[in-house]
Amino acid sequence: MQQYSFHIIGDIVNGSILKDAVSDAPIEHLSTDSRKILHPATTLFFALKTPQGNGHSFIKNCYDKGVRYFIIKEKINTELYPDAGFILVENTLKALQQLAAHHRSTLNPQPSTSNLQTTTYNFQPPTVIAITGSNGKTMVKEWLYQLLHADYQIVRSPKSYNSQIGVPLSVWQMNATHNLAIFEAGISQKGEMEILSDIIQPTIGVFTFLGEAHQEGFHDLEEKFIEKSKLFQSASTIIYPSAHTGGYHFSGANKKLISWGKTENDELQVLHERRERDHTQLQLKWNANSFELDFPFTDKASIHNLLTCSCVCLHLGMSTELLAARIKNLEPVSLRLEIKKGIQGCTILNDAYTADISSLEIGLHLLLQQSQQRRTVILSDFIIPDHQKQSSYGVIADMLIKSGIQKVITIGEDTRHYLRPALPEIIHPYHFDNTEHLIQHLPQLHFFNEAILIKGARKFELENLMPLLEMQVHETMLEINLSAISRNLAHIRSRLNPDTKIMAVVKAFSYGSGSYEVARLLQYHRVDYLAVAFADEGITLRKAGIDLPIMVMNADRYSFDALTAYQLEPEIFSFEMLKQFSKHLEKEGLNAYPVHIKIDTGMHRLGFMNSEWDTLAKALSDSNLFSVRSLMSHLVASEDEHSDAFSLEQARLFESACNKIRKAIGYDFVRHLNNTSGILRHPSLQYEMVRLGIGLYGVEKDSPLEQAIRFKTSIAQIKSLEAGETVGYNRKGVLTRPSRIATVRVGYADGFPRNLSNGKGFMILHGQKAPVMGNVCMDMTMLDVTDIIEAKEGDEVEIFGVHQSVTKLALQADTIAYEILTGISQRVKRVYFEE
Repeated sequence: MQQYSFHIIGDIVNGSILKDAVSDAPIEHLSTDSRKILHPATTLFFALKTPQGNGHSFIKNCYDKGVRYFIIKEKINTELYPDAGFILVENTLKALQQLAAHHRSTLNPQPSTSNLQTTTYNFQPPTVIAITGSNGKTMVKEWLYQLLHADYQIVRSPKSYNSQIGVPLSVWQMNATHNLAIFEAGISQKGEMEILSDIIQPTIGVFTFLGEAHQEGFHDLEEKFIEKSKLFQSASTIIYPSAHTGGYHFSGANKKLISWGKTENDELQVLHERRERDHTQLQLKWNANSFELDFPFTDKASIHNLLTCSCVCLHLGMSTELLAARIKNLEPVSLRLEIKKGIQGCTILNDAYTADISSLEIGLHLLLQQSQQRRTVILSDFIIPDHQKQSSYGVIADMLIKSGIQKVITIGEDTRHYLRPALPEIIHPYHFDNTEHLIQHLPQLHFFNEAILIKGARKFELENLMPLLEMQVHETMLEINLSAISRNLAHIRSRLNPDTKIMAVVKAFSYGSGSYEVARLLQYHRVDYLAVAFADEGITLRKAGIDLPIMVMNADRYSFDALTAYQLEPEIFSFEMLKQFSKHLEKEGLNAYPVHIKIDTGMHRLGFMNSEWDTLAKALSDSNLFSVRSLMSHLVASEDEHSDAFSLEQARLFESACNKIRKAIGYDFVRHLNNTSGILRHPSLQYEMVRLGIGLYGVEKDSPLEQAIRFKTSIAQIKSLEAGETVGYNRKGVLTRPSRIATVRVGYADGFPRNLSNGKGFMILHGQKAPVMGNVCMDMTMLDVTDIIEAKEGDEVEIFGVHQSVTKLALQADTIAYEILTGISQRVKRVYFEE
């Protein structure tokens, strides 16, 4: 990281030093958000004034965290901050942008002249890619990183940092070690892109797509195109889709234009496209050479973004063979869309902040995956130019009809005028002038057992519908990131042999996360089997529309009727169970019913012991009532390297049992032994299938998986108490100093362990630890927030998630993550979202 002194920065931003800092530590980090400061001693804080707030109000917060360098535009009492330095400027946002632009220019080659009068350069200039367009910027950026990170030292925009604030913070990350930079740039009105262009100074420009998204700041699409193309003023190369620029053309002398499309004039020509169930095959031509790509996605947006990325990679010199190989391993890049339980058995898909046709298609796709047969869409006006409204709303109507939507509720003048006439009466369209009007008439719409997609432009404030449609529970909630679960599943798949099947274990309410919602996702991603603990869990999934094979791990004779009625497959673990289930099948007149045989190789919990295998083999071979689908056993300590020898001995015994039974029954079956830890640590024990359970949620200790669950609550009240006072039942919490005590809305009835009382446990507030004070109560817990000065009533408090893993919480409670997750009460609201 290049370092700057406080005085040099003052010169760069043309500011006046009101007060010098005592510290002479170099400045390495920039911040505009007092909540997100990680390196205070070397951070420079810009007090921005935005519609969201005035940064000058948070100078004290920053100072208390250790920040000593500030750029301000309002004069303040600097004596309140004895050792801090302040630079006064006319515009703090402009100062941030000036500093980033200067920093970027220092990374261009600097000429120097020797005694021989020849010019040399200190280092090779970086390749800087700037991406803009109406859609797809983040996906293109992230896929380019996936495709190129093996060849370059890459710096890229964090998340979607593409704004007037986000771009300078992104560019500040650059240093001389980076030889490739990838930055997004987004604008909302005229005059913004020149600023971003001066900051990024791209050498390659990438234009993704020209569409209606964020159109409100522009007169028409042509004006938007002209404004966006200003990003490429310094670029020597521009890469773009020839059919998706609105018919407008890039201008500028000495620029190399590289397009992709379906014509012979395109440098990357699409010759043929074929979509299969789970992948797309593309036949392309580049530099007169034809080649093929096999792409693990099928939606139009992903294919479009893939072709843009391919153009960039080929331009940078990647061979078509290497491109094809890397594209097969691309992982999805998702954007957040929340899924919540609603009133009257409804499911709510909340996408209330975007209104464009591409994202509507994504939302409808997810809507169709829900269990409810009745589907409703609440739709506001989209931001569409006047001359395109007729055709665009016609496309939207066609999408709604083809998706089988039964009810459409429209809001706004455009949807009334253009969309409603295009919808058939069978869809039951309802219209309201504005969101407030809809809220007034909500009771008359009688929502019941429906999947509801809420989709609209920000100005309609459709988010105000959510409190009225959500199931009303208290503010403590468990957030489940379905996108993270998908990524964990993809990571596990990347470690498996191509033919190895996956049985996903969703017992115990999917480890507390919610069975159906997770099962739906797993079915969508085509796992091979589900496993539940008891028959009623399997019945719930069947009633919700899950049609994957389901193994029941702990069936009993009282559940046999339900097993066969709902096509659930029992795990057989004893001769008594084998006998009882045989009688049931004979009574029902069923033959060759699928079963799974449990072998005990060392767990000594359930299963047939070594001494029983011969008798078991004969019993199975003598009966036509069963069809053995799999043999399974359970590793005792797959996560423990000190037990690896025992794990391998278990595998040897397992294989012996499998061989004996296979020989006796005369046909093959699937074998599965590995759990999540086994998958990660014992790849040789994959056999034909593996069982993936808690690993889906990323809570395995020291694993590369991503934690997909976050447990959070909020502050109900804060009290200021004196030293010597006590807090909670039995007066266990004794205060040793004047304190601020926050009561949060979670207790042991919700799943927060009572043995974390009296300072043994803590929660996270504003990124800081807040220890438990006194005994944990049934519905409430008290926290000491004395040292967290910004704490206020209503603030969000994290129990586990971003700052503290569930594994660490379990260690505090002297238990395991499984117990924590499965102990979270059903009264805690589950919120599902896809990024």
